[in-house]
Amino acid sequence: MAYSTEAPRQNHRSPPRVSEVAPADDIRTIVLNQVAWGAVFAGAVIGLVMQIILNMVGLGVGLSTLDIAQGDAPSAGSMSLGAGIWFVVSGILAAALGGYIAGRLSGKASHSTTAYHGLISWAVSTLTVVYLLSSAASGMIGGAVSTASSALGGAGKALGGSVQTAVQTAAPSLSNVSDPMAAIESKVRSASGGQDPAALRDAATTAVRAALTGDPAQQAAANDKAAEALAKAQNISQDEAKAQVSQYQQQYKEMVTKTKEHAKQAADAAAKRVAQGALFGALALLLVALAAFFAGRISAVTPTVSARSTGV
Repeated sequence: MAYSTEAPRQNHRSPPRVSEVAPADDIRTIVLNQVAWGAVFAGAVIGLVMQIILNMVGLGVGLSTLDIAQGDAPSAGSMSLGAGIWFVVSGILAAALGGYIAGRLSGKASHSTTAYHGLISWAVSTLTVVYLLSSAASGMIGGAVSTASSALGGAGKALGGSVQTAVQTAAPSLSNVSDPMAAIESKVRSASGGQDPAALRDAATTAVRAALTGDPAQQAAANDKAAEALAKAQNISQDEAKAQVSQYQQQYKEMVTKTKEHAKQAADAAAKRVAQGALFGALALLLVALAAFFAGRISAVTPTVSARSTGV
């Protein structure tokens, strides 16, 4: 019986072609690219411990530079900058060590696979730090973990201190600006010399507050009541009392305007610092991730060639 040498045509009903890749190659590819989670967690733990050690070293070196007795101490801005730089450098070193350990312990011969192991190890350690710093559960863990989270959060506190310092620098008198009415009420109460009854002083203070902060539609009536109350409390003429009310109104407007300007300056400074901090943090995380990736890449295990495979 003769057989045709022409290969049969495939249609939509014919079964798919069998892969030309040998099963052994498929298994080797799966094993080579499979994630070794034990190695990942080991690298993450090593990276976290190294981060703690390096931050404690930085804290010790930083505190050793302070000399309170001599008054020779760096400024808050320089300390915050130094703490931020050291946190990034220590993060890169710790991530590189953790990434190398994760890639090496995975036992993979592929550089790309060990690189991904290092990157995953960094991601696990980063999520752990974020959880410890942001979750209330960190307070219920043992003292060792609390110390670790405090050490890892030192840079965050330093950045927060730099934000607060920047706000105070941009608006130095903001913290000294109180309620505009407080200063005016103090003047109203002290103008009588403390000899008039407290009821008259209280009534004058209340009337002045109503004149300054009350309904604009009833401004004229409030001014008259305030002038009358001031005249009784200070034993002065009605014209002098009206002049005081006008002076208080002008002072109140100036203080409100100044308070709003200071608040705007503080808000702008805070927004600028927060934006800079966010960009700085993103860049730092990117550098740390790259360190873990390349450290894991160079940790790939070089396969050894046995004597049997070489035919010796």
